[in-house]
Amino acid sequence: MNNKMDYQRELERIREHFGYDFMALALVEPAEYQYVIKWKNAAGNLNDRFKRIVLQSGKGIAGVVFKTGKSVFIPSVHQYVGAENLFNYPIVQSEKLKSLGAVPLWNDARVAGVLLGGFREEQRMTEAMMRDLETLAHEGFGELNGKEVI
Repeated sequence: MNNKMDYQRELERIREHFGYDFMALALVEPAEYQYVIKWKNAAGNLNDRFKRIVLQSGKGIAGVVFKTGKSVFIPSVHQYVGAENLFNYPIVQSEKLKSLGAVPLWNDARVAGVLLGGFREEQRMTEAMMRDLETLAHEGFGELNGKEVI
């Protein structure tokens, strides 16, 4: 599962299986691109704006997961983020997400990607779904997996 088509197919499969409105994969660009994070593939997207989102470590959902190496669980964007801070979360804004979870994907003891599952309704992302997303990441996504090598 090393090419883009496989990532796309896998996102679509996961989205359908778990019932997400939106699934996306963000990957870290190589050093010559200053390790920026970009959303590479999506399923259930409203438009192609996700392709133009470029994040630094610590910025946006993917940037926070990348920087901390920890999952982000947001059952309510309204409560967690608030309207005044939505501009800091471009994927949430462009895809009109109201509830989501994002998990790190590891490669060689570094966060190399972020897997996001989201809904366009509040409170749809549950702790159980979050655990399922983390389990999925641990099982691997292409050459990436959710296992942190210690």
